[in-house]
Amino acid sequence: MAKKFYSGEEGAEEMNKELLTKLSYVCRGELMPIVSFLGGIAAQEVVKSCTGKFMPLKQFLFFDALECLPSEDKLPFDQTDYPEDRYYRQRLVFGREFQQKISNQGNFVVGAGALGCEFLKNFAMMGLGCGQNGRIVVTDMDVIERSNLNRQFLFRPWDMGKCKSTVAADAARRMNPELSIESRLDRVGPDTEHIYDDKFFSLLSSVTNALDNIDARNYMDRRCVYYHLPLLESGTLGTKGNVQVVLPFLTESYSSSSDPPEKEIAICTLKHFPNAIQHTVQWARDLFEGFFCKPGKMFKQLQGEADYIERVTKMPGNEPAVMLSELKLMLQKNPVSFPDCVTWARLQFEDLFCSQIKQLLFNFPPDSENNGVLFWSGSKRCPNPAQYDAANDTHADFVESASRLYAETFGISTAGVTREQILSLASATGVPVFKPREGVKIATTDQEAQEMGTGPVDLDPTQSVADGLKALKVPQNLSISPLEFEKDDDSNHHMDFVTATSNLRAANYQIEQADKHKSKGIAGKIIPAIATTTAAVVGLVCIELYKLIRDQGCAKEQINHENYKNAFINLALPFFAFSEPILAEKKKYNETEFTLWDRFDIDGRRAGGEMLLGELIGLFKEKYKLNITMLSQGVALIFAFFTEAKKKKERMEMSVSKAVESVTKKPLPEHVGSLVLEICCDDPEGNDVEVPYIKYDLK
Repeated sequence: MAKKFYSGEEGAEEMNKELLTKLSYVCRGELMPIVSFLGGIAAQEVVKSCTGKFMPLKQFLFFDALECLPSEDKLPFDQTDYPEDRYYRQRLVFGREFQQKISNQGNFVVGAGALGCEFLKNFAMMGLGCGQNGRIVVTDMDVIERSNLNRQFLFRPWDMGKCKSTVAADAARRMNPELSIESRLDRVGPDTEHIYDDKFFSLLSSVTNALDNIDARNYMDRRCVYYHLPLLESGTLGTKGNVQVVLPFLTESYSSSSDPPEKEIAICTLKHFPNAIQHTVQWARDLFEGFFCKPGKMFKQLQGEADYIERVTKMPGNEPAVMLSELKLMLQKNPVSFPDCVTWARLQFEDLFCSQIKQLLFNFPPDSENNGVLFWSGSKRCPNPAQYDAANDTHADFVESASRLYAETFGISTAGVTREQILSLASATGVPVFKPREGVKIATTDQEAQEMGTGPVDLDPTQSVADGLKALKVPQNLSISPLEFEKDDDSNHHMDFVTATSNLRAANYQIEQADKHKSKGIAGKIIPAIATTTAAVVGLVCIELYKLIRDQGCAKEQINHENYKNAFINLALPFFAFSEPILAEKKKYNETEFTLWDRFDIDGRRAGGEMLLGELIGLFKEKYKLNITMLSQGVALIFAFFTEAKKKKERMEMSVSKAVESVTKKPLPEHVGSLVLEICCDDPEGNDVEVPYIKYDLK
């Protein structure tokens, strides 16, 4: 048909025969990742139309992933006997053999949140891990919270409180009963390497990250480099998303580049000079920890650790005096009834939102100047003290939530207590008149705050408080329990306290206040996730997975990294950018080139024993022409050229594992089959050279 169309037409010689041939074979196909990507874009356009927010698509959008398709000589020519099952449309594109490869993949999905749920859904529809030798392992230690339900679609309201990985795995299995999937609750990290060990990683074909923090991403990246596994990395932030493909021996790893660190709020801004609602919410969160969490933890340590007071007195700066004074005050003035808790809450209101503001204005009056410039100018907002009013809902919310939480901390029942009763008790509380004090220092910069916090400490008061604590008799029935902040339980008053406290602080400084929903997002550090972006990003990741499966078993020289695409998208603009993965940086020692994927693989096993440390150092001198000057395992320095001669001789005659155990003073765990040894080396000319690490096999 195409030839007939082009015949006699100008430009007929430009007809792309290979592309048309491919199209004729795959046009009836349908791929879940393509559907997911385009569906995410289309859904976002619907949202734009309904809300009038963000820029709609006003031009023709073209997207292809031709690099996924098999070469012309490997097209699925014989399509007549394909079974019309759930994979029929996918087989029409890739063929029967490729579908078999998909079904026998082993994939580790790290995280079962918004991205993790979408990955499992796509994998179930693609048939990944559905074969005899295939499997998917998903791990996530978190439980399902109410705020997850609007974007993590494998979860339902009745799943709240259950483990994410378990529920997500069950939901994916219901979508595709053939799916071989295992759910785990273990955090990935050094402390679980006995679970995710050499055998576990040897059964994997690839790793898919669905994480929400940098530390875990970096750890999994190091694991993939160590085990030479492909890594599919992705992330979303609102309408923004990114995809990165990490190919063993070819590309740089995730950790090879990093974003600048997140800017933290200055201490003096939080304490005295807030100018945004984010500052007041963070201040409220810090108060929650200080009032309702920290005291319980300190009390437990005091009861459970005999040397706790001595350890605190050895802390740097003013910390010992502050902590011990707080602990002593807590033990001396603990509430015995709920009215005591209400009195405490009312006095806290007066101190936080009235007295402290009056002291601040006493130190820095509204018309004060600093080097000829008004002190209260720029980002510094001049505050106004609050006057308690029981009819003000925010004031009442603070007193009620603070008194209930304080009572809970000390194990005092609040059953049957009404809001009206609490406000009545608060109104009857005698509040002393505050008079600003002379000589109170208030830091105006972080440097001043640091100097005040780490300045010289008068040890006598600290020791005096410590001695007083030791002599103090703790009531036998006293119970102080730490409250762990939980933003999603509307009945626990945690967010009531944070919202009221934040808004009272905002009112002091004429900052626009935030409702409970917005405050929850800030306090819980919730990264806004939108289902449309998640669908689009996961679709792009699964397209890259097709390519990984296609190139599986190929030598690195046969793999064209240009076929793979890193992606950066913003559905709000809309913006779509694709780039080739960056190749791993090449380095050199002597005449040997290496990248981050290379290492020295040393088999330390010997008949009836193990290689000695001296043998290992000699091996490098003879085989690699490298003189090892220092050798370490983790943070333990095993060998160094400057080590005392006697100690050096002793270690050289030890096996490598015994030398490690001798330095670390700990036996190697049973699951450890190899050691990672970092080395510093000199070349034959005595020049310091950078070299790969050693993978030293014990088993």
